[in-house]
Parts: sequence; structure tokens; C-alpha cells
Amino acid sequence: MQRFALAHTTGTHAQTLVADLLRQLGPQPDATIGFIYASDALAAQLEDILDALRTATGVQHWVGSVGMALSVTGHEYYDSPALAVMLADFPPQLLREVPPLRDNVEDFVGSCHDWLERHDGSVFGVLHGDPGNPATPLLIEQLAERLPRLFAVGGITSSQSENFQVAGGKVVKGGVSGVLFAPEIAVATGHTQGCTPSGPQRRITRSRRNVLVELDDRPALEVLKADIGEVLARDLNRLGGYIFAGLPVRGNDDGDYLVRNLIGIDTTQNLVAIGDYAQEGAQLMFCRRDGNTARIDLLRMLGDLQGRIAAPPRGALYVSCLGRGRHQFGAESQELELIRQELGDVPLLGFFANGEIFANRLYGYTGVLTLFL
Repeated sequence: MQRFALAHTTGTHAQTLVADLLRQLGPQPDATIGFIYASDALAAQLEDILDALRTATGVQHWVGSVGMALSVTGHEYYDSPALAVMLADFPPQLLREVPPLRDNVEDFVGSCHDWLERHDGSVFGVLHGDPGNPATPLLIEQLAERLPRLFAVGGITSSQSENFQVAGGKVVKGGVSGVLFAPEIAVATGHTQGCTPSGPQRRITRSRRNVLVELDDRPALEVLKADIGEVLARDLNRLGGYIFAGLPVRGNDDGDYLVRNLIGIDTTQNLVAIGDYAQEGAQLMFCRRDGNTARIDLLRMLGDLQGRIAAPPRGALYVSCLGRGRHQFGAESQELELIRQELGDVPLLGFFANGEIFANRLYGYTGVLTLFL
């Protein structure tokens, strides 16, 4: 196949959902791997759905996740049971499935040593992580350390029920799972921020674990107030969901940063707690969610990707933060429609995540787009 085969549908019964997908897909005898994303309302039926798809298509390799919302070409699925699949025809020898890694990565890395050696260790990964496992961020870091030529993208499962993922053609949970691609499978990938800095970079001069005590040798809350402006500083209750901490990525010269939540403020001691470890000597800046700048940065990313490809992509994966989509871009699927307007009707699917993976790092409030060339 040249273009990947995409199908998506809504409904509550596994048999009806699968029948509709198969009708849309048509015969795909060359397909070797399927990407699958299901809304969390279908989590209890996911195993039956996957069994039916394996039997009907003959495709045994599947990768994906449940999500609280799904994305497909030009459309976002919210508040209804939805199911989306995309079939591709990669040579099986160029794929390596990642089973759920729950506490360490050593056995997996050892098991694929020969496969990695054949490809000089260069691999691209699509990973999904279970938010219920506190080791998930560490497992992603360990994979990057043990596979130094890995470039991984993906997202953290979002669900109001079970945090199910799909890997190795099975429904799994509890760890980090996905698939690795050999370098012969060409991709182009990028990410877009959903926040913009509200002030300059500051140095963390005193901290206690995740609590900022001093920034630039000044009380942390005093600096926060100065950076966000007088109006917001007068009513700190308005900061939730709007003001965040940005941690610049070390060794990166393009201004990239990781967005972390503000999780507490102590006005008596002028302390600010953030959703990550606050390392003394590191840099930090405060950021705000801004729909206009998010739209501008999305267009920037799309323009950059278009400049890196010579032909329309065969298919695409898009993982966006739950805080984006209709909450930041507005109703009527505006985020996904903007991508469609810029890239055309490329077969695309993905989900809205609890955190996004890009370049082996865990982000928040971003969108991660991967194009298969």
C-alpha cells in the first residue's frame, strides 16, 4: 500500500464497531502492523475488539492505547465511545515490539541486542506509558540511556477507567509499551508547545525537593508575582490551569522546555511547589497557557515539517495533551482541522494524552506529530 489505511467509528458494541472499521478499510492483504486508539468508554471491550481485528485482517502486530479523547484526520472525538485504526505495511523484520516494561528495561534491551546491532542501534520508537505506574518516567529515561540512539515519541495513557494499552498484539497495562522501528522506516517528527514564557529564565538558588524557595536569590513567590504581572499577582487563585513552570531542556539551543504544573503556593513563607524535582542551580521560567500562541506554534511546527519532506506522508500519528484540543483551540475540532488544512488529507490518528513523549522526554501541554514518509 502507498497510503496507510485509516478507519474510525463510534458506537457501543464491539461487533458493530469492528464491522464498520472493516467496511471502511476494505481488503488490505499487505498490512503488517495496526495502530489502534480507543476511547476509555470502550476499555472493557478492547480485548474483544482486538481479537476480532486480528482475525479479520490477519494483522498480528498492533500498538496503541485507550484515551479520553481521540484524534483522526481533521476531527476530534470527545464524550462518545470511539475507535480508530490505521494499517501500515512495514516489513516485519524492521519492527521490534516493546512489551510492557513495568520496573526495568534490562531484560528487554538484552532480548533485542542482535536486532539493534543489525541496525547500528538507531531506532525510532512509539511508546505509551501507564500513568498509574510511578516508575513510568524513569522507565522512559532508562530506555533512552540503554538505547543511546533511540528517538521516542508517544504519550501517557488517559482514561477514567482502565489504563489499557496495546502492544505485541495484546491488551496490556502497568508499564511502558510500544514498538521500535529500524532506520529504514523514514519518519519526520516535531512537537509544538501549548504555553508561552511569562518572564525571563530564573536560576533556582534554593529548593527543597519540588518546592521553590528562592529564585535568583529572591523569595520564589515574589519572583512569580513579578513575572506574571500585577493583575494575576493580586488573585493567585486564578493561576491554576493558566500559569505553569517551564524547565528549559539542558543542552538544547532552540529554547525548548518542559512544562510542569504549579501544585501549591505558600503565601506565608513565599514558597512555590511544582510538579517536578526542583534542582538547585537549574533554570526555570514561568509560563502561561495561550490559545493564540499555541496556534502560531502549531503552524510553525507544521511549516517546519513540510520543509523537511519531499512528498505527502503515507500516514501520521498525533499525540496531543488533554489540555489542548477543544480546551485551547476551541470547538469543532479546530486543532486537528488546522493540521488537515496544512498537510492535506493525510491518514492520521492518535489520542489526547496525560503527558506527551518527544525525544525521549516527558512533556506537558504539547502536541507531538509523526509523519511516516
